[in-house]
Amino acid sequence: MPTVNLHRGDDGKLSGISERDQRAYAKFRKRLESLGDESIVFSWVEPRSGPYHRRFFAMVGQLFDMQEQFQDEEDLLCWLKVGAGHCDLVPGPHGKPVALPKSIKWAKLDQAEFEPVARSIWAFARSLHASRFLWPHLTDQQGASAIETFLAGFGE
Repeated sequence: MPTVNLHRGDDGKLSGISERDQRAYAKFRKRLESLGDESIVFSWVEPRSGPYHRRFFAMVGQLFDMQEQFQDEEDLLCWLKVGAGHCDLVPGPHGKPVALPKSIKWAKLDQAEFEPVARSIWAFARSLHASRFLWPHLTDQQGASAIETFLAGFGE
């Protein structure tokens, strides 16, 4: 499947970034114009935002430093992804479902796919279950306050 990188040109119209992209986009437009009763399928990717990505991982790092359960930051991130529902349920060794966290790697999710995952992760972090687990010695009120203070520091 061809890949075409587009941007809005100086004239305000969509245009290919390179010569190759311009040719491929012209071919795509021509195909759309000649489309009859048949259908066409295309997909697009919204490039991942570097600042958003770095902010998310800075948040995970700071939460790791604050919490009391995990010895490894990657384990915390896996737990957050499972808690947010960004996982697959597969049969475990004894047939019971086991949650396997899905990837959030840069190449796996574009920005439009990553943002809802990130929002779900921080919504899970706000849950009573999460605060009780991350800070077992705190009262529910103190745990909720800790996570809200943390998230407010990042504008969440």
